[in-house]
Formats: sequence, structure tokens, C-alpha cells
Amino acid sequence: MEEHVVVVDDDVIILKNANTVLSEAGYKVTCLKSGRLLLDYAVKNSIDMLLLDIKMPELDGFETMRLLRKLEIEKGMREIPVIFFTANDDCASETMGLSLGAMDFIRKPFVAEVLTLRVRHLLDLVRLQRDLHAEVERKTKEIEGLSLHVVHTLADAIDAKDAYTKGHSGRVADYSREIARRAGYSEEEQDEIYMMGLLHDVGKIGVPDAVINKPGKLTDEEFEKIKTHPTRGAKILENIEEMPQLAIGARWHHERFDGTGYPDGLSGDDIPEEARIIAVADAYDAMTSNRSYRGVIPQDVVKEELQKGSGTQFDPRFASIMLEIIDEDTDYKLHEQ
Repeated sequence: MEEHVVVVDDDVIILKNANTVLSEAGYKVTCLKSGRLLLDYAVKNSIDMLLLDIKMPELDGFETMRLLRKLEIEKGMREIPVIFFTANDDCASETMGLSLGAMDFIRKPFVAEVLTLRVRHLLDLVRLQRDLHAEVERKTKEIEGLSLHVVHTLADAIDAKDAYTKGHSGRVADYSREIARRAGYSEEEQDEIYMMGLLHDVGKIGVPDAVINKPGKLTDEEFEKIKTHPTRGAKILENIEEMPQLAIGARWHHERFDGTGYPDGLSGDDIPEEARIIAVADAYDAMTSNRSYRGVIPQDVVKEELQKGSGTQFDPRFASIMLEIIDEDTDYKLHEQ
């Protein structure tokens, strides 16, 4: 595709010469006589390279570039590479231009071959940088996809310890992400809380299967073993240096809003928001999953329990969002299948 070079200079002769040289080199060229015209033009047109004169009336090249960078941020535009034209051999001007992000300087009057080579080399460099950035993004997504696959596999292994909670971690993760979305979390934050939800019960790996799968009531000693899983889980996840926040959901999803939960007895806003969200999602899935001693609890009873626990067991804000989700689930599809 033909690359587009824009030349901005108040000198008509410079514009004419630059247009001739660059057009003959195979570039699409647009010539503009002021910084104001450039700012208007940049909003509506794609520019691959900008040649910008420093000394111009009204807006000089430096101020034009400052305004251009601000415009690019405001409009979400791709940053345009800039080469400054200058008639002076001035170190201060070069320092200023480079500090603003200019890629190069070309002296006026320019030599045709030098202009062509500078533009070509810098466009090649910009293209290489963008290709490299795209490749890094692609590889990052591949790694993230692999990491999520590994986390899903680990979550399945956790759930497999409990004969009655198949898919529990995945459902808690889904419910947590939906609560977070409705609470106004960004997509990145939603993805993080989804991962936390998947791994919130990772500490159960260290709890004996006989305790987890006991059909009857647990003894005090057995319940104390169950209560160790949040701290065990946090210790496991704290070792993942790239995502230290994963430990939040594991450690504090059994804290209660009134301070009577475990392991740390935190209350209210002292409990991290992510853990408060997962606590609601976890309790909802526990009530809507089959157990050895009962089936899925009826939806109206689940709703009543969430209302009863709002402000004591659960953060009222997130309990309210879960209740909205329940109200919209008129066919009661949100439960273990």
C-alpha cells in the first residue's frame, strides 16, 4: 500500500520541492502550509510520516507537535512519526525536538537523495517496530491463553476432590465476573476476578479427601481442617509472582461482612472487594449445587438466604447485584446441571 507522507512548511518552495522528490520516490504526498491545517487534516486522514518545519508563524513546529500528540491521545489515534525540518544548526532545537519524540532532523535546503533516504529508512524502522509490537501482543495472548488453560485444568483438579462439586470453581468464576461487570469493573479487572474465582478453592488440595467428601456433619476437628484451605490456597498462589492478586480470592472468600468469618476475621471494607464478590458467588453456587444430603435448593429459598445474609455474611452491594441476576433468571438456569 502506498505510504502517505505529509509535509508542513510555510515556505512554498520547500513544499514544492519536497512534493516532487517524495512523489518521484513513490510516496503519496500532502503539502500543508500551517500547523493548524495539519491538526484539522490529521483527524480525518491516515498519515505514515510527518515532515514538520520548526519555524512557522502562529504555531511553530514544537507547539504543533505538542498539540498533535494531545490530539492523538484524545482521539485514540496512532502516533504519527515526525521528522523536523530546520534551517539552523542548533543543538537546543534538536534537544527540544527529540524530547518531544521526533525521530530525526533534516536541514534546509535539503538534498533530494538525503530526504528520500531519511524518509525511507525511518518508515522501514516504524514498520519494523509496529510488526514487532504486533508479534509481541500475539505471543502475549498465546501465553495468556495457555495460562488460562492451565488454570482451568487446575480448577478441574480441585473440583475433582469433591464428588459433589463438579464445575464449582468455573461457575463461581462466571458468577464473580458477571457481578464485577455489573459493578462497573473494567474488562481487565473482570478477567482478573474470573481467575481468582477459578482458584479460590485451590487450598483444598491440602485437605484430606475423606473430610471433603464426608456425607454427614463434620466434627469440630474436621471443620478446622476445612478452615485451613484459605491460608493454604493463599500460600500456593502467592508464589505466582506475575499475578500476586490471585491470592486475594483464595485467602479471604470465607470472611464475613460482619467480621465473624475466617481466617482473619476481617469485616466490611477491610475485606478486599474481589473477595467480597467471590464470597457471594461461592455461597450462591453452594446453594444451587447438588449435595449428598440434598438436591439444588429452590430459587426462592436461595434468594431469601441471600437477602437474609446481606449486611452480615455478604457485602450488601454485591448481594444486591446477585439478587438482580436471580430476578432475571426466570427459568432458574443458573445452577449445577
